[in-house]
Amino acid sequence: MPRPVSIRKSLEARMMIDGARILAIVLLSCSAAVFAAGGGDPPARDAAPEDPAIEAVRAAIAKKDWPGAQKIMKDALTRDAKNADYHNLYAYATRKGVNPDMNLVFKHYNEALRIDPKHLNAHEYIGEAYLMVNNFAKAKEHLAALDRLCFFGCEEYDDLKQAVAAYEAKQKR
Repeated sequence: MPRPVSIRKSLEARMMIDGARILAIVLLSCSAAVFAAGGGDPPARDAAPEDPAIEAVRAAIAKKDWPGAQKIMKDALTRDAKNADYHNLYAYATRKGVNPDMNLVFKHYNEALRIDPKHLNAHEYIGEAYLMVNNFAKAKEHLAALDRLCFFGCEEYDDLKQAVAAYEAKQKR
């Protein structure tokens, strides 16, 4: 008769272990869900501020001060010529200005993409620049690159796709 007691205890022990495993899985799942939803520790209050050159150029761009934006980025590039964002924003400000030097525009977009081949804004903006010089095929290449990079879609892809569609519609008239 002592056997059924040891079996019952053995079963109770297994149930406790299985219950503990289930509880651990549930707790880990909940923690992962909270983390994915943005829970957890708040960002540090003294986190490094954004790059002052980027902040300044965004302000100039918001005012459509293209010469001012160009100067800010040209100065920034003298300090850090390996910054893809600086090249991209310099090309953008140049392209948006009056009578843009498109060779300079393409030079800096291409440099941004050489530094960071996955730079979404550079792909979008160089695609738009190619449309400005009627190079539809190159614009479509950058649209295809964005399609590969933006697996779940992205604003840069949507914007360039819209620009390509508008260009095509204009060409059909």
